[in-house]
Amino acid sequence: MKEKIIAKATEMFLKLGFKSVTMDDIAGEMCISKKTIYKFFCNKEVLIEEATETVHQTVNDVFECMQEKGYNPVEENFEIRKYFKGIFQSAETSPLYQLRKHYPEIYETVISKEKNECFRFMQHNLERGIAEGYYRTDTDVENSIDFYYTITFHISSNTALEKDAQAKELAALVYHTRAISTPKGLEELEKQLAINS
Repeated sequence: MKEKIIAKATEMFLKLGFKSVTMDDIAGEMCISKKTIYKFFCNKEVLIEEATETVHQTVNDVFECMQEKGYNPVEENFEIRKYFKGIFQSAETSPLYQLRKHYPEIYETVISKEKNECFRFMQHNLERGIAEGYYRTDTDVENSIDFYYTITFHISSNTALEKDAQAKELAALVYHTRAISTPKGLEELEKQLAINS
């Protein structure tokens, strides 16, 4: 039952917002009593922590899955963006924005965990892109990762509407890719923009 509550709460938090969804809402959606939820979670904050851990695990799984699919490095970034867009498309407000505004301590924990995973994935993507000729050999890998991460997380943490965040995140991805690409990488970028427009 605990896992079912976490799954339903995660779905509702991402769709409707961490602040607006109440324990009553979750209980009503699941046709269970609020008392049942409190048997597993002493308060809403603990449930939000569990929900964000579920999202964190999903992010890790997506990164692993994408690396196994054999996409080229530029294509891989667009595929990841497409996947996350699918997860968050029903949300009106950005989940990270909501967390930062209403649950800052949980937000800090989430960011700390995500940063390590994102850096690991981006480093792999950049090093492979250089090796395969998509990114320039003189690319400063560490600073490129830091710049791109800082831009994207600033957008998702400070942009209220999810659709606006997604548009800005696409612009950041294009900016990042253009900055480090070889002609081969730019050709693939144009191809991805045509496919994903």
